[in-house]
Amino acid sequence: MSVRSELSQLAEKINANPEHIQNEKDRVYQVNLEESGSLQIVFKDGQVAIAEGTTHDPEVTLILNERNFSKLLKDDLNTTMAFMMGGLKVEGKIGL
Repeated sequence: MSVRSELSQLAEKINANPEHIQNEKDRVYQVNLEESGSLQIVFKDGQVAIAEGTTHDPEVTLILNERNFSKLLKDDLNTTMAFMMGGLKVEGKIGL
């Protein structure tokens, strides 16, 4: 399964039970995948959407390869180690 499919499935799950994001601010996260370009995760009005490319202005951008992003989606990536070893780069508001 591609990481785009994995991310879309996650967005569908979140939108099916959005109580965890209902009180979140509207935000855009961008993921720059080394192999296949950019995706944006848009949180707006208590829903999440996935956008191809860079149509929105992101607050934070993650730069990594598809393998590490897939691990991140599955909560199987040690983000501290990936960051320190250069497998994950972060630009923008790092605290988000």
